[in-house]
Amino acid sequence: MLILSRKVNEKIMIGEDISISIIEIQGDHIRIGVDAPKTVKVFRQEVFDSIKAENKAAAESTSIFPELNFGTVPSIFEA
Repeated sequence: MLILSRKVNEKIMIGEDISISIIEIQGDHIRIGVDAPKTVKVFRQEVFDSIKAENKAAAESTSIFPELNFGTVPSIFEA
């Protein structure tokens, strides 16, 4: 892990198109701004973990729709 020190209004660059700006520091709270392309999803860690857990649960759950079995469908051309 890279650890950096920044002051208000200073930035951190990630690659060429993502920047993290320090907006405000109050006590033990820091407000940051993230500027990234729309194709890059940015989440708080707890939201990201929740999304992963929901996706995992959905993938492991059984379908609420039973398997449909229509049997043999007679052809209108059968004599």
